[in-house]
Amino acid sequence: MAARVIGINGQQGDLDRIKEAARIVEDGGLVAFPTETVYGIACRVHPPALARLDRIKGRDASKHYTVHIGQIDEYRKYVQGIGIQTEKLIRHAWPGPLTLVFHPAPAQIAEHRNRLGCDVADTIYKDGSVGIRCPDHPVASLLLRLVDAPVIAPSANRAGSPPATEAAGVVAELSDDVDVILDSGVCKLGKSSTVATVGHDGIHVLREGAYSIEDLTKGSTIAFLFVCTGNTCRSAMAEGLFRKHLAEKLGCNIDGLKKRGYNVLSAGTMNMAGVPASVEAVAACALQGVDIGSHVSRPLTRSLINASDYVFCMTRAHREQVIYLSPEAEGNCHLLVPGGEVPDPIGQPQECFNKCAALIEAAVKARISEFAL
Repeated sequence: MAARVIGINGQQGDLDRIKEAARIVEDGGLVAFPTETVYGIACRVHPPALARLDRIKGRDASKHYTVHIGQIDEYRKYVQGIGIQTEKLIRHAWPGPLTLVFHPAPAQIAEHRNRLGCDVADTIYKDGSVGIRCPDHPVASLLLRLVDAPVIAPSANRAGSPPATEAAGVVAELSDDVDVILDSGVCKLGKSSTVATVGHDGIHVLREGAYSIEDLTKGSTIAFLFVCTGNTCRSAMAEGLFRKHLAEKLGCNIDGLKKRGYNVLSAGTMNMAGVPASVEAVAACALQGVDIGSHVSRPLTRSLINASDYVFCMTRAHREQVIYLSPEAEGNCHLLVPGGEVPDPIGQPQECFNKCAALIEAAVKARISEFAL
Protein backbone atom coordinates (compact mmCIF):
# COMPACT_ATOMS: atom_id res chain seq x y z
CA MET A 1 0.00 0.00 0.00
CA ALA A 2 1.34 3.43 -0.91
CA ALA A 3 2.53 5.64 1.90
CA ARG A 4 0.30 8.45 3.09
CA VAL A 5 1.82 11.84 2.26
CA ILE A 6 1.06 14.44 4.92
CA GLY A 7 1.81 18.07 4.17
CA ILE A 8 3.39 20.08 6.99
CA ASN A 9 3.34 23.73 6.06
CA GLY A 10 2.93 25.82 9.18
CA GLN A 11 -0.85 25.60 9.23
CA GLN A 12 -3.26 24.73 12.02
CA GLY A 13 -3.30 21.01 12.69
CA ASP A 14 0.40 20.42 11.95
CA LEU A 15 1.08 19.44 15.57
CA ASP A 16 -1.65 16.79 15.51
CA ARG A 17 -0.31 15.41 12.24
CA ILE A 18 3.23 15.15 13.60
CA LYS A 19 1.89 13.55 16.80
CA GLU A 20 0.17 10.93 14.66
CA ALA A 21 3.43 10.27 12.81
CA ALA A 22 5.23 9.91 16.15
CA ARG A 23 2.71 7.29 17.29
CA ILE A 24 3.30 5.36 14.08
CA VAL A 25 7.03 5.33 14.76
CA GLU A 26 6.44 4.21 18.36
CA ASP A 27 4.29 1.35 17.05
CA GLY A 28 7.11 0.14 14.81
CA GLY A 29 6.17 1.96 11.61
CA LEU A 30 8.46 3.91 9.30
CA VAL A 31 8.01 7.63 8.71
CA ALA A 32 9.97 9.67 6.17
CA PHE A 33 10.60 13.21 7.38
CA PRO A 34 12.61 16.28 6.37
CA THR A 35 15.84 17.50 7.92
CA GLU A 36 18.01 20.45 6.94
CA THR A 37 20.21 18.09 4.88
CA VAL A 38 18.08 15.34 3.27
CA TYR A 39 14.93 13.38 4.06
CA GLY A 40 15.35 10.58 6.58
CA ILE A 41 13.38 7.52 7.68
CA ALA A 42 12.46 7.55 11.35
CA CYS A 43 12.53 4.07 12.84
CA ARG A 44 12.17 3.00 16.44
CA VAL A 45 15.11 0.91 17.66
CA HIS A 46 13.17 -2.36 17.80
CA PRO A 47 14.18 -5.60 16.01
CA PRO A 48 11.10 -6.05 13.73
CA ALA A 49 11.16 -2.39 12.65
CA LEU A 50 14.92 -2.51 12.09
CA ALA A 51 14.66 -5.68 10.00
CA ARG A 52 12.05 -4.00 7.81
CA LEU A 53 14.24 -0.91 7.47
CA ASP A 54 17.27 -3.03 6.49
CA ARG A 55 15.23 -4.72 3.75
CA ILE A 56 14.01 -1.39 2.39
CA LYS A 57 17.44 0.20 2.45
CA GLY A 58 19.13 -2.91 1.05
CA ARG A 59 21.55 -2.48 3.89
CA ASP A 60 23.82 -4.94 5.66
CA ALA A 61 22.44 -5.45 9.17
CA SER A 62 25.99 -5.22 10.56
CA LYS A 63 26.27 -1.55 9.61
CA HIS A 64 25.77 1.25 12.10
CA TYR A 65 22.68 3.39 12.37
CA THR A 66 22.73 6.88 13.87
CA VAL A 67 20.54 7.86 16.80
CA HIS A 68 18.60 11.06 16.10
CA ILE A 69 17.59 13.41 18.92
CA GLY A 70 15.17 16.33 19.00
CA GLN A 71 16.98 18.48 21.56
CA ILE A 72 20.69 19.06 22.12
CA ASP A 73 20.92 17.82 25.71
CA GLU A 74 19.27 14.51 24.86
CA TYR A 75 22.72 13.19 23.91
CA ARG A 76 23.27 12.75 27.66
CA LYS A 77 20.85 9.82 27.53
CA TYR A 78 23.45 7.93 25.49
CA VAL A 79 26.88 9.25 26.49
CA GLN A 80 28.27 10.85 29.63
CA GLY A 81 31.54 12.47 30.63
CA ILE A 82 32.44 13.93 27.25
CA GLY A 83 35.43 16.26 26.96
CA ILE A 84 35.30 20.05 26.96
CA GLN A 85 36.19 20.19 23.26
CA THR A 86 33.28 17.94 22.32
CA GLU A 87 30.95 19.87 24.61
CA LYS A 88 31.92 23.11 22.90
CA LEU A 89 31.49 21.57 19.44
CA ILE A 90 28.03 20.35 20.35
CA ARG A 91 27.01 23.83 21.48
CA HIS A 92 28.52 25.31 18.33
CA ALA A 93 27.23 22.86 15.72
CA TRP A 94 23.95 21.40 17.08
CA PRO A 95 21.23 21.47 16.04
CA GLY A 96 22.84 21.13 12.66
CA PRO A 97 24.30 18.90 9.94
CA LEU A 98 26.80 17.05 12.13
CA THR A 99 26.84 13.41 13.21
CA LEU A 100 29.15 12.72 16.14
CA VAL A 101 30.49 9.25 16.86
CA PHE A 102 31.25 8.59 20.53
CA HIS A 103 33.12 5.69 22.13
CA PRO A 104 31.65 5.27 25.63
CA ALA A 105 33.52 3.26 28.24
CA PRO A 106 32.38 -0.38 28.54
CA ALA A 107 30.95 0.35 31.99
CA GLN A 108 28.74 3.07 30.49
CA ILE A 109 27.49 0.73 27.79
CA ALA A 110 26.71 -1.91 30.42
CA GLU A 111 24.59 0.64 32.29
CA HIS A 112 22.73 1.51 29.10
CA ARG A 113 22.09 -2.18 28.40
CA ASN A 114 20.37 -2.39 31.77
CA ARG A 115 18.37 0.77 31.10
CA LEU A 116 17.44 0.30 27.45
CA GLY A 117 17.44 -3.46 27.13
CA CYS A 118 19.95 -5.62 25.30
CA ASP A 119 18.30 -5.47 21.84
CA VAL A 120 18.15 -1.69 21.83
CA ALA A 121 21.60 -1.16 23.34
CA ASP A 122 23.26 -3.67 21.00
CA THR A 123 21.89 -1.74 18.03
CA ILE A 124 22.80 1.71 19.35
CA TYR A 125 26.26 0.76 20.67
CA LYS A 126 27.32 -1.58 17.88
CA ASP A 127 31.08 -2.28 18.10
CA GLY A 128 31.33 -0.08 21.21
CA SER A 129 30.44 3.21 19.54
CA VAL A 130 27.32 5.32 19.05
CA GLY A 131 26.55 7.93 16.40
CA ILE A 132 24.25 10.81 17.36
CA ARG A 133 22.74 13.62 15.31
CA CYS A 134 20.48 16.54 16.27
CA PRO A 135 18.84 17.86 13.06
CA ASP A 136 18.16 21.55 12.53
CA HIS A 137 14.62 21.35 11.21
CA PRO A 138 11.42 22.14 13.14
CA VAL A 139 9.53 19.10 11.83
CA ALA A 140 12.40 16.75 12.59
CA SER A 141 12.91 18.24 16.05
CA LEU A 142 9.25 17.94 17.00
CA LEU A 143 8.83 14.44 15.61
CA LEU A 144 11.89 13.14 17.45
CA ARG A 145 10.84 14.77 20.72
CA LEU A 146 7.38 13.23 20.49
CA VAL A 147 8.60 9.65 20.00
CA ASP A 148 8.99 8.05 23.41
CA ALA A 149 11.78 5.68 22.34
CA PRO A 150 15.25 5.84 20.76
CA VAL A 151 15.01 6.63 17.04
CA ILE A 152 17.46 5.97 14.25
CA ALA A 153 17.00 7.75 10.94
CA PRO A 154 19.05 6.86 7.85
CA SER A 155 18.57 8.82 4.65
CA ALA A 156 15.38 8.13 2.68
CA ASN A 157 16.80 6.19 -0.25
CA ARG A 158 17.83 2.69 -1.23
CA ALA A 159 21.48 1.71 -1.14
CA GLY A 160 23.26 3.13 -4.18
CA SER A 161 20.67 5.84 -4.86
CA PRO A 162 21.12 9.51 -3.94
CA PRO A 163 19.28 10.68 -0.80
CA ALA A 164 15.98 12.46 -1.40
CA THR A 165 15.96 16.20 -0.79
CA GLU A 166 12.20 16.63 -1.24
CA ALA A 167 9.13 14.52 -0.55
CA ALA A 168 8.58 13.76 -4.24
CA GLY A 169 11.90 11.89 -4.30
CA VAL A 170 10.82 9.77 -1.35
CA VAL A 171 7.49 9.03 -3.01
CA ALA A 172 9.19 7.98 -6.24
CA GLU A 173 11.54 5.52 -4.55
CA LEU A 174 9.95 4.41 -1.28
CA SER A 175 6.23 5.08 -1.48
CA ASP A 176 5.33 1.38 -1.19
CA ASP A 177 7.75 0.72 1.65
CA VAL A 178 7.22 3.41 4.30
CA ASP A 179 4.00 4.20 6.14
CA VAL A 180 3.95 7.99 6.14
CA ILE A 181 5.87 10.75 4.39
CA LEU A 182 5.90 14.14 6.10
CA ASP A 183 6.18 16.67 3.29
CA SER A 184 7.68 19.98 4.40
CA GLY A 185 9.18 21.05 1.12
CA VAL A 186 12.75 21.02 -0.13
CA CYS A 187 15.58 20.46 2.36
CA LYS A 188 17.55 23.63 3.03
CA LEU A 189 21.07 22.24 2.48
CA GLY A 190 20.50 19.27 0.19
CA LYS A 191 23.72 17.52 1.18
CA SER A 192 24.62 14.93 3.80
CA SER A 193 25.76 15.74 7.32
CA THR A 194 29.42 15.74 8.27
CA VAL A 195 30.44 12.71 10.34
CA ALA A 196 33.19 13.04 12.95
CA THR A 197 34.49 10.82 15.71
CA VAL A 198 35.25 12.41 19.09
CA GLY A 199 37.29 11.25 22.05
CA HIS A 200 40.37 11.84 24.19
CA ASP A 201 42.60 12.08 21.12
CA GLY A 202 40.58 14.92 19.63
CA ILE A 203 38.06 15.26 16.80
CA HIS A 204 38.56 13.45 13.49
CA VAL A 205 36.37 13.84 10.41
CA LEU A 206 35.17 10.56 8.91
CA ARG A 207 33.05 12.15 6.19
CA GLU A 208 33.03 15.80 5.22
CA GLY A 209 29.58 17.13 4.43
CA ALA A 210 27.76 20.36 5.18
CA TYR A 211 30.37 21.28 7.81
CA SER A 212 34.00 21.50 6.70
CA ILE A 213 37.01 20.35 8.70
CA GLU A 214 37.78 24.03 9.33
CA ASP A 215 34.27 24.55 10.75
CA LEU A 216 34.75 21.73 13.24
CA THR A 217 38.23 22.91 14.22
CA LYS A 218 36.98 26.42 14.87
CA GLY A 219 33.96 25.16 16.74
CA SER A 220 35.91 22.88 19.08
CA THR A 221 39.11 24.80 19.88
CA ILE A 222 39.37 25.66 23.58
CA ALA A 223 41.09 28.91 24.61
CA PHE A 224 42.44 29.53 28.14
CA LEU A 225 43.36 33.07 29.23
CA PHE A 226 45.34 34.08 32.34
CA VAL A 227 45.14 37.65 33.61
CA CYS A 228 47.27 39.75 35.96
CA THR A 229 48.36 43.41 35.97
CA GLY A 230 51.39 43.79 33.71
CA ASN A 231 51.52 40.31 32.12
CA THR A 232 55.24 40.07 32.89
CA CYS A 233 55.15 37.95 36.07
CA ARG A 234 52.11 36.07 37.39
CA SER A 235 50.01 35.51 34.29
CA ALA A 236 53.11 34.90 32.18
CA MET A 237 54.19 32.18 34.62
CA ALA A 238 50.65 30.77 34.71
CA GLU A 239 50.55 30.57 30.91
CA GLY A 240 53.84 28.70 30.74
CA LEU A 241 53.09 26.33 33.61
CA PHE A 242 49.57 25.62 32.30
CA ARG A 243 50.98 24.74 28.86
CA LYS A 244 53.40 22.28 30.44
CA HIS A 245 50.85 20.45 32.57
CA LEU A 246 48.10 20.50 29.93
CA ALA A 247 50.49 18.91 27.42
CA GLU A 248 51.43 16.27 29.97
CA LYS A 249 47.75 15.51 30.64
CA LEU A 250 47.07 15.18 26.91
CA GLY A 251 50.21 13.14 26.26
CA CYS A 252 51.64 15.54 23.69
CA ASN A 253 54.44 18.09 23.62
CA ILE A 254 53.83 21.79 24.22
CA ASP A 255 54.13 22.62 20.54
CA GLY A 256 51.39 20.08 19.83
CA LEU A 257 48.74 21.82 21.93
CA LYS A 258 47.48 24.02 19.13
CA LYS A 259 47.19 21.06 16.78
CA ARG A 260 45.17 19.27 19.44
CA GLY A 261 42.82 22.28 19.58
CA TYR A 262 43.98 24.13 22.71
CA ASN A 263 45.16 27.75 22.88
CA VAL A 264 46.79 29.11 26.06
CA LEU A 265 47.32 32.88 26.37
CA SER A 266 47.85 35.55 29.00
CA ALA A 267 47.27 39.29 29.25
CA GLY A 268 47.54 42.23 31.63
CA THR A 269 45.04 44.86 32.77
CA MET A 270 47.76 47.53 32.57
CA ASN A 271 47.75 48.57 28.92
CA MET A 272 51.29 47.39 28.27
CA ALA A 273 52.43 45.53 25.15
CA GLY A 274 55.69 43.98 24.05
CA VAL A 275 57.47 43.92 27.43
CA PRO A 276 59.43 40.72 28.18
CA ALA A 277 58.77 38.56 31.22
CA SER A 278 60.73 39.64 34.27
CA VAL A 279 64.11 38.01 34.83
CA GLU A 280 62.86 36.63 38.15
CA ALA A 281 59.73 35.12 36.57
CA VAL A 282 61.83 33.46 33.87
CA ALA A 283 64.16 32.02 36.53
CA ALA A 284 61.27 30.80 38.71
CA CYS A 285 59.67 28.99 35.78
CA ALA A 286 63.01 27.50 34.75
CA LEU A 287 63.14 25.80 38.15
CA GLN A 288 59.87 24.07 37.19
CA GLY A 289 61.20 23.06 33.77
CA VAL A 290 59.32 25.75 31.87
CA ASP A 291 60.87 28.28 29.48
CA ILE A 292 59.04 31.63 29.26
CA GLY A 293 62.08 33.53 27.99
CA SER A 294 60.35 34.44 24.72
CA HIS A 295 57.21 35.80 26.39
CA VAL A 296 56.15 39.41 25.72
CA SER A 297 53.26 41.17 27.42
CA ARG A 298 49.83 41.59 25.89
CA PRO A 299 47.12 44.07 26.98
CA LEU A 300 43.75 42.73 28.06
CA THR A 301 40.98 43.50 25.56
CA ARG A 302 37.30 42.73 25.23
CA SER A 303 37.90 40.75 22.04
CA LEU A 304 40.56 38.63 23.76
CA ILE A 305 38.17 37.89 26.63
CA ASN A 306 35.30 37.02 24.30
CA ALA A 307 37.53 34.65 22.32
CA SER A 308 38.39 32.71 25.50
CA ASP A 309 36.44 29.80 26.94
CA TYR A 310 38.03 30.02 30.39
CA VAL A 311 39.55 33.12 32.01
CA PHE A 312 41.64 32.72 35.17
CA CYS A 313 42.56 35.81 37.20
CA MET A 314 45.22 36.30 39.84
CA THR A 315 43.12 38.60 42.06
CA ARG A 316 39.54 39.71 42.55
CA ALA A 317 40.44 43.13 41.13
CA HIS A 318 41.60 41.47 37.90
CA ARG A 319 38.35 39.52 37.71
CA GLU A 320 36.36 42.72 38.18
CA GLN A 321 38.28 44.32 35.34
CA VAL A 322 37.57 41.37 33.04
CA ILE A 323 33.86 41.54 33.80
CA TYR A 324 33.86 45.32 33.38
CA LEU A 325 35.29 44.90 29.86
CA SER A 326 33.01 41.98 28.99
CA PRO A 327 30.02 41.45 31.34
CA GLU A 328 28.95 38.33 29.43
CA ALA A 329 32.22 36.64 30.45
CA GLU A 330 31.28 36.52 34.13
CA GLY A 331 30.30 32.85 34.05
CA ASN A 332 33.60 31.84 32.45
CA CYS A 333 35.85 34.05 34.59
CA HIS A 334 37.37 32.60 37.77
CA LEU A 335 40.10 33.19 40.30
CA LEU A 336 43.02 30.90 39.52
CA VAL A 337 43.15 29.98 43.21
CA PRO A 338 39.53 29.31 44.25
CA GLY A 339 38.60 31.70 47.05
CA GLY A 340 42.12 33.15 47.18
CA GLU A 341 44.55 35.40 45.35
CA VAL A 342 48.06 35.17 43.92
CA PRO A 343 50.09 38.06 45.43
CA ASP A 344 52.21 40.21 43.13
CA PRO A 345 55.93 39.37 43.57
CA ILE A 346 57.15 42.38 41.59
CA GLY A 347 60.04 44.14 43.35
CA GLN A 348 60.56 41.20 45.71
CA PRO A 349 63.61 38.90 45.89
CA GLN A 350 63.89 35.76 43.77
CA GLU A 351 62.60 33.59 46.61
CA CYS A 352 59.23 35.37 46.44
CA PHE A 353 59.00 34.67 42.72
CA ASN A 354 59.84 31.01 43.35
CA LYS A 355 57.08 30.77 45.96
CA CYS A 356 54.67 32.53 43.60
CA ALA A 357 55.51 30.09 40.80
CA ALA A 358 54.97 27.15 43.16
CA LEU A 359 51.56 28.54 44.19
CA ILE A 360 50.58 29.07 40.55
CA GLU A 361 51.77 25.61 39.54
CA ALA A 362 49.70 23.94 42.28
CA ALA A 363 46.64 25.96 41.21
CA VAL A 364 47.21 25.19 37.53
CA LYS A 365 47.45 21.44 38.17
CA ALA A 366 44.28 21.56 40.24
CA ARG A 367 42.42 23.45 37.52
CA ILE A 368 43.52 21.04 34.80
CA SER A 369 42.32 18.10 36.92
CA GLU A 370 38.84 19.64 36.86
CA PHE A 371 38.54 19.39 33.07
CA ALA A 372 37.34 16.39 31.12
CA LEU A 373 39.85 16.34 28.28
